Amino acid sequence: MSKKTIVFTGGGSAGHVTPNIAIINELNKNDWDIHYIGSKKGIEKELINKIELPYYGISSGKLRRYIDFENIIDMFRVIKGCLDARRALKKIKPSLVFSKGGFVSVPVIIAASTLKIPIFIHESDMTPGLANKISQRFATKIFTSFEEAKNYFPKNKTTVIGSPIRKELLNGSRQKGIEFLNFKSYIPILTIMGGSLGAKKINETVRESLQDLTKKYQIVHLCGKGNVDENLKNIQGYKQFEYIHDELADVLAASQMIITRGGSNAIFEFLALHKPMLIIPLTKNQSRGDQILNANSFKDKGFALMMEEEDLTTKSLQESIEELQTKKDFFITNMNSSNQSEALDLLLEEINSN
Repeated sequence: MSKKTIVFTGGGSAGHVTPNIAIINELNKNDWDIHYIGSKKGIEKELINKIELPYYGISSGKLRRYIDFENIIDMFRVIKGCLDARRALKKIKPSLVFSKGGFVSVPVIIAASTLKIPIFIHESDMTPGLANKISQRFATKIFTSFEEAKNYFPKNKTTVIGSPIRKELLNGSRQKGIEFLNFKSYIPILTIMGGSLGAKKINETVRESLQDLTKKYQIVHLCGKGNVDENLKNIQGYKQFEYIHDELADVLAASQMIITRGGSNAIFEFLALHKPMLIIPLTKNQSRGDQILNANSFKDKGFALMMEEEDLTTKSLQESIEELQTKKDFFITNMNSSNQSEALDLLLEEINSN
């Protein structure tokens, strides 16, 4: 039997790429010929090159919700991106396009629509980003992480499934994580993640609190590219990294609690791992407010604590960590009732049946 061909798209941030990689890693390579279309210089190119897939870079423009002269320039970039994507799709001849959103996905989806190629899209957040708002009219099927998100899409083609979780994250070794960090097994480990670019205020507040935090916890600090502080490298019980790739599953397995931004993919991964979390979402000045909605949903469901960045101080941080420690069994009990690990299998079933 000949292979079917699938094209994945999505980019602009790691959150638009890692769920695609979760699916790609589980597709049977004997059944599927897999390709990726992204921007010419985005983070998606770097991440996809690591897993050695055929990659097609297209022109892309930023989608804005406000009036700006750059919108005129980017409109032409999007038009060129549609032409680039159409040429790539005519060459690849896929039977399906799967999109995780981000501005680079729009030209791909428009081009796929003109070629009558079936299109699946997945929306991670509680409210759709601008790319998926545009893309939904062209989609064959739409999948969402949050129950609340289905209200923003046509009901006849929308299914709530959760977020596809990288299976390798579910198989981490606590012992290997402790050995990698060179930590003690009897002191709780607190992991702090500010996203792929780090988080300036979180990084600063954590470092200002280290003297107190390291009395009770061992700290893993994923602080983002270029944000390692050389002056703090020898502090006992504190390890900082720009990011962690291969050992991340083991580090998370060793961690008792997580401090994180409110990106949907990350918090759903921690939910699947049953890790109590303190969510400090991006502010409305830094985003469209989607992380605040995500965080509030998790707080209301008893999965996490939430703190607005404007309220973040060394005192409030330490108080929230203590509350998280006190209530961790409550959060774990609530997380046990969720079925997050099923989302990936449901998506694979949909893709394979197409």
